[in-house]
Amino acid sequence: MNQYSHPVPHLPPLTVFDTETTGLDPRRGHRIVEIAGVRVENGEIRKDATFVSYVNPERAIPFEAKQINRISDEDVAAAPRIETVLPQFLDFARGSILVAHNAAFDMSFLEVEKEFCWGYVELPECLCSLRLSQSIYPHEFRNNLDILCARLGVAITPGRHRALDDAILAAEAILKMVDAGKISSIDELRKRAGMKMMVRK
Repeated sequence: MNQYSHPVPHLPPLTVFDTETTGLDPRRGHRIVEIAGVRVENGEIRKDATFVSYVNPERAIPFEAKQINRISDEDVAAAPRIETVLPQFLDFARGSILVAHNAAFDMSFLEVEKEFCWGYVELPECLCSLRLSQSIYPHEFRNNLDILCARLGVAITPGRHRALDDAILAAEAILKMVDAGKISSIDELRKRAGMKMMVRK
């Protein structure tokens, strides 16, 4: 587990998550192929409390997406569909606030994908670590995950652009930003990491 110099027991549990997809726009038929999350509790990244699953997108994965996330059609062929995986993921995240880097992107996919769950799925509150970065570092032009990790001294793992690795990287960045920004309450975190317009990852 990773623990920082100033644990944040004043914040509720977080589930930092990431999705890998067949493309950029769920309204054009792109689908989730992998979803993962890690719990953050009392200022600690709980690597013993993770969720990761392939998702069968019921369509071919374009070449461009395969080049980024290294997920093949064979990888997801026998995977469960989103109507199975999404409720499992939300059960894992129960009792926490979701956080993602460029959350508008990931949540736009969850909003579309939840329709495959016959209306039985409600998405919880979600905050955005990209928005948090923009708030804490207002003079920085770029805030994508690679740039943010370099800025904060978070080592990029070989699994970059896979859902669990990216979720853990984002979690490490979030804790460092909470510390750097001296964020002392969930209301302040909401104010500084609230959702906004979608930005390219």
